[in-house]
Amino acid sequence: MYTIDLILKLSPIPLSVQRKEEDDADSVYQTIINAMKAPTPQLLKLTCEKQPDKKIAVFSDQISAVIVSEKSGTSPTGRTAGFLSVGSGDSES
Repeated sequence: MYTIDLILKLSPIPLSVQRKEEDDADSVYQTIINAMKAPTPQLLKLTCEKQPDKKIAVFSDQISAVIVSEKSGTSPTGRTAGFLSVGSGDSES
């Protein structure tokens, strides 16, 4: 499963959709990149293959970044790779 995350301007929470195939994820990525390069804002309508009822619509001029990543079954905590979680537990020196 491939996840396409959209990072929006002035929003700390990314929007994401999933694709089963790498080629499909690359196609969505290229569509988003082309819309971001366009001289006028475009409305992008995206759906998710993992959650078929999930629909996203966003104007291309509000996107600041797009990330494509492969979700593997090796992450036991369910966190996205690349993010660090720091605990506040006591540690002895």
